[in-house]
Amino acid sequence: MGQGVTAGRRDGALLVVGDVVTDVVARHRGPLAAGTDTAAVIRTLPGGAGANVACWAAHAGCADVRLLGRVGADAAAWHERELVASGVRPRLVVDPEAATGTVVCLVDTGASAERTFLTDSGASLRLEPGDWSDTLLDGVARLHLSGYLLFTEPSRALAEVALAAARARGVPVSLDPASAGFLVELGVTRFLAFAQALDVLLPSRDEACLLTGLPDAADAAARLSRHVPLVVAKAGAEGALVARSGAVAARVPAAAAVARDTTGAGDAFTGAFLAALVAGADAREAAARGCRAGAEAVVRVGGRPPRPADAG
Repeated sequence: MGQGVTAGRRDGALLVVGDVVTDVVARHRGPLAAGTDTAAVIRTLPGGAGANVACWAAHAGCADVRLLGRVGADAAAWHERELVASGVRPRLVVDPEAATGTVVCLVDTGASAERTFLTDSGASLRLEPGDWSDTLLDGVARLHLSGYLLFTEPSRALAEVALAAARARGVPVSLDPASAGFLVELGVTRFLAFAQALDVLLPSRDEACLLTGLPDAADAAARLSRHVPLVVAKAGAEGALVARSGAVAARVPAAAAVARDTTGAGDAFTGAFLAALVAGADAREAAARGCRAGAEAVVRVGGRPPRPADAG
């Protein structure tokens, strides 16, 4: 796509299509004790990469953030309330068969604050083309797709329909690959074939390296920007890399933070980054805002920002 499409329209809506799940966050210290008990602090929180991105975009100041997702009847009302309270306009399809997706997040409360996910996608990846309407793009400046959509046949078909509809309207499209583990199952070739039609790709450092086979994140981001006009590789404590036309255009430092829980840090980056683009920021400034949002995220438990009602 051309530069005009990549730039997008200022001050329109951001539409996110992706997963809405229930997170069960278990914070423990040190290795898990196999075959016996490990003490932990456990909380049940709203989550999902797509939903988290939408909430962080609203938190970052995007005035009109919309979300298309699929949930089970068991938790539909709760998720809708949580999204609305975070400033997001949800369109949640209630699955007649599957329960809401659930992710168990095991978070080591040691210095790394590293996390491990156990994922039951449930209804979240049962989105299908029938859930889409081109009217969802009315007034939309940017479309963002959660990479998790590519990991099941029905939701991948939906992603293809949404991408084609956005291209037809000149709406730029971004995607976060979402999971290195799932990328291995999908296959790099299949992912890159889909990515050719994107305007913005937002991989983590590990995902960028996996997609290119290169060990260095900067080299990987540069290589990916030969496939996608704008690549922004998220590198955690090392900040972010902005790449265009086969070269790294900017290195953006991370914001200082003492991490408690890294769940959702990449989603926070993506949400703030997209909100900045909608507001007219260039890619470097948008990445800097993304880094600040990531730092804000890691000092909180769970993947969502503070709600407006909680800010006071």
